[in-house]
Amino acid sequence: MANRTDPSAKNIRGTNPQNLIEKIVRTKIYNNTYWKEQCFGLTAETLVDKAMELDHIGGTFGGNRKPTPFMCLVMKMLQIQPEKEIVIEFIKNDDYKYVRVLGAFYLRITGSDTDVYQYLEPLYNDYRKLRSKLADGRFSLTHVDELIDELLTKDYSCDIAMPRIKKRWTLESIGLLEPRKSALEEDFEEEEEKEENDQLNGLDDEVHDKEYYRGRSPERERDRDRRRDRDRYRDRDYDREYDRDRDYDRERGRGRERDRNRDRDRDRDRYRLRDEKDYGRDRDRDREWDGRERERRDRDRGRRRSHSRSRSRSREHKDREGGDHRKRHARSISPRRRDGPDDGTREEPRKKKEKKEKKADGTDHPDPEIAEANRLRASLGLKPLNV
Repeated sequence: MANRTDPSAKNIRGTNPQNLIEKIVRTKIYNNTYWKEQCFGLTAETLVDKAMELDHIGGTFGGNRKPTPFMCLVMKMLQIQPEKEIVIEFIKNDDYKYVRVLGAFYLRITGSDTDVYQYLEPLYNDYRKLRSKLADGRFSLTHVDELIDELLTKDYSCDIAMPRIKKRWTLESIGLLEPRKSALEEDFEEEEEKEENDQLNGLDDEVHDKEYYRGRSPERERDRDRRRDRDRYRDRDYDREYDRDRDYDRERGRGRERDRNRDRDRDRDRYRLRDEKDYGRDRDRDREWDGRERERRDRDRGRRRSHSRSRSRSREHKDREGGDHRKRHARSISPRRRDGPDDGTREEPRKKKEKKEKKADGTDHPDPEIAEANRLRASLGLKPLNV
């Protein structure tokens, strides 16, 4: 019976007002201790006292998702359904910010589209701080205007789904709402008036300047002389500064040239010393290379000499062994084979050789005189006559 809706309450958006909160959250609220102890038997008059005791807002928190006292009071307002004037008084309360937020939250759930924009948009000018309990049990800092913006633009707030409302420009187009007037519009109007006055004053000054320069007045002549003198002094000072800067640039250029020449001489000396060191190092390297090359040639020459000696020795040894072998071979031949046959066949080559020698001497010439002359020349060691 304690959780039943007031019999005199009307349906909101075609359903029981308590059904605007999801069944799971509604069940947790019914089982909460704060709901059972503090919200039992509350009426529209006594609900204000409980709202004044609030110190934070929020939906559910903790591991078992316990509802906050703020959510329990919203549920109680849906159950008893207070009159619209009482809810508007909640919203207009400037002393207790949580009472104002409670009325704004209830009106956003149950009110019409025009009432929501009409009574919640002025709360954009309320910048007071609010404590909000997060889902993990910690507290965070927010403001009244931030909560109002969340109610008007977001789909969820404090774990409750917000009913859909029409856009403001749609309501303005059909004439249900007037264009919104910002609280800063008066300041903007003052700024615009100030700018217009400044423009008018500027036009007056321009007209005065035109009248001043239109005629030849003593004031104008005096101002012209002053400007001419000022320009002449300024040109003379400029020429003096130009000459001073030119002299300074010339001296600085000379100093730079001296520094450049000094650096060039220093680099040339450094390169010369480095070349001398490199030349001495190359000369020592060439000398060392020549010594190594000479040692290598001497070593190759000695190796060739030793090789030639070994070759000559091996040749002499082979010749010696060959001579001994031939002697042994000659001794091994039988005397009969060494002397040859007795038929006179070995005497024929000897006779042919002697005959050739005789022919070479020319003593066998058919002419007796030439043969005699050849014998005489042969005895004297001269060549024979080839006639």
